Amino acid sequence: MTAVTKKAENPIAHLSPEDIEEIGQRLDAIRQEVLDSRGASDAAYIRRVIKTQRYLELGSRAVLLGSIFPPAFIVGTAGLSVAKILDNMEIGHNILHGQWDWMRDPKIHSTTWEWDNVTPSDQWKHSHNELHHTYTNVIGKDNDLGYGIMRVDEDQPWHPFFMFQPVWNFINACFFEYGIAAYDLELGKNLKTPKEKRSAEFTANSKAVLAKIRKQAAKDYVVHPLLSLPTGSFLPTLAANFTANIVRNLWTHSVIMCGHFPEGVETFEKKSIEGETRGEWYLRQMLGSANISGSKALHMMSGNLSHQIEHHLFPDLPSNRYAEVAPKVRAIFDEYDLNYHTAPMPKQVASAWHRFVRLSFPNGWLATTNAKNLPQQLVALYKISTADKRKRRVMLKLLERKANQQAAEYVPAA
Repeated sequence: MTAVTKKAENPIAHLSPEDIEEIGQRLDAIRQEVLDSRGASDAAYIRRVIKTQRYLELGSRAVLLGSIFPPAFIVGTAGLSVAKILDNMEIGHNILHGQWDWMRDPKIHSTTWEWDNVTPSDQWKHSHNELHHTYTNVIGKDNDLGYGIMRVDEDQPWHPFFMFQPVWNFINACFFEYGIAAYDLELGKNLKTPKEKRSAEFTANSKAVLAKIRKQAAKDYVVHPLLSLPTGSFLPTLAANFTANIVRNLWTHSVIMCGHFPEGVETFEKKSIEGETRGEWYLRQMLGSANISGSKALHMMSGNLSHQIEHHLFPDLPSNRYAEVAPKVRAIFDEYDLNYHTAPMPKQVASAWHRFVRLSFPNGWLATTNAKNLPQQLVALYKISTADKRKRRVMLKLLERKANQQAAEYVPAA
């Protein structure tokens, strides 16, 4: 990827300002149609999902009381994993977006809901709802773009430590809830600040995160294992809770990767959003997101973020309505010759991982490397990595120029 305005073939160059504003008006109309039709069936849906999740979690934890027996361990762990995914994705994420605030139910409201996650809901709502959804895929503004620790775009400067980002990404996936908590705190930036100069807000937020971590850890790794102690299932229950959390984290991370990081999803420069209109904001959401095709079960387990394009266009609409509006949204993409990025989950996950690996190297290094020249390329990579900043910039530019020249000269086989 590279910022959309820097591409040789700009995918939105054919759109006039009038086209863009018309797209915005048509999407506004789709949104308003759903807002006007929300009702009892939508409310019944979210209450049914919450009830199902609660019974599933309760039942799974009851089974785990006997988790010393392998069948109970397997069934309980699987059920608890699904319950945690539902709580995180279809329930927590969407309630905290305010999708169900219109019900005026104080128990299902973005201002009162707390989820099974180490990130306090208020901190997540700020970093996700206010920042990410406002500055979607804007390099230097959207911290979700690489979570501040990974290089996911050619326009991001390369540094040798990015070579390890596939490893970081896997670790981040396993412990994703903790990574998100650190990201919400802007932990890296704040830890670099001298302690006496850190803001009171950061101190308060850090205490809130630590309190939430203690609460979650006590629930999963102390209370429930202790309840299993009389049956001799303390350690199996402890292992089941740990496994369920890892499964939930891996699943959530994969779904989110599919929504923003596959090859072909566009990024944007800061200057491109100056004076941005409603239509231009919509257009950025359309091109900066990707969908996952699949079954109804997959849609629910993904929190309907399998409809990531529709979610970014309409983050406050009930998630159960995204499947309904998706064909209307796709029709607009087709009419204006825009790429509606959708694919099965395995393909999207593989594409996102390919992007993480490709961009862990300098621009053009992977493209100019083959089996014959690998030794020379590794030497070149070592020299780039160990050079000072000035020499590195020169060497990176030469490498990128070489890759572009090879790409221009490449002629596909007939």
